[in-house]
Amino acid sequence: MAVPPRELHRVVPSVIIYNNEGKFLIAKRAANKIFPGKWHVPGGGVSMDDYEHLPSSSADTKQWYGVIEAGLKREVKEEIGIEIGKPEYLLDLAFIRPDGVPVIVLTYFAPYVAGEFSFNDQETVEVKWVTLQEAKSYDLIDGIWSELEMVDKILNKK
Repeated sequence: MAVPPRELHRVVPSVIIYNNEGKFLIAKRAANKIFPGKWHVPGGGVSMDDYEHLPSSSADTKQWYGVIEAGLKREVKEEIGIEIGKPEYLLDLAFIRPDGVPVIVLTYFAPYVAGEFSFNDQETVEVKWVTLQEAKSYDLIDGIWSELEMVDKILNKK
């Protein structure tokens, strides 16, 4: 049975990456992407390729655990070449992209673990470590600064 059209969304996990200095990683989108030239946090769509090749967690049905985390870590590695620690859930957001595609964004936050920045100009053209206040001076996609502020408050309570 097919999923009814109004129930189908693109699932996009994103992650606010932070370092030991209390800074957040932001990335500038390539000109050919949705929201061209805007600054955002890394992430990207999850597809069946992220899990259908893995062993199923159930003998009776095809189901997989940890797909969002695996897809998120893959996207971060592909987009900017670094590794992150265990993502913690922050919030979700639903929106319709300028091209009409409905999207569910699942936002997480995670520590930077290792790696040197590397990216191709097809997705990301620049990355910066910024403080919460410095982030205000960048042309961020709507809502990103508020999400950075939420994570800053969470991290300052730990």
